[in-house]
Amino acid sequence: MKRYCQTLTLVDDEEKIAKYVEAHKHVWPQIIKGQHIVGIMNMQIYRHGRLLFMIMDTVDTFDFERDMARLATLPRQAEWEAYVSQFQGCAANARSDEKWQMMERIY
Repeated sequence: MKRYCQTLTLVDDEEKIAKYVEAHKHVWPQIIKGQHIVGIMNMQIYRHGRLLFMIMDTVDTFDFERDMARLATLPRQAEWEAYVSQFQGCAANARSDEKWQMMERIY
């Protein structure tokens, strides 16, 4: 298993943050299916104020650039990314790696 940890800062708007949290209580089934197709076994997002922290566990053969690019082509993925981008304060067509910043493991 490989693990990736990333961070993102949400917009400074409590109403939009609440909508972002609500959206993630009801992630579209196609999004979860797409994650599994490319080798993401589990994804968790934690929030502290505007700061998000994502943990992504993948299969051993997961190649971040290749498989995230593939994920972007799967059904409804672009639509989901465009929808959540309004809460993330980025362009609707921004790639995941343009929004989420990879964290370095130090311990």
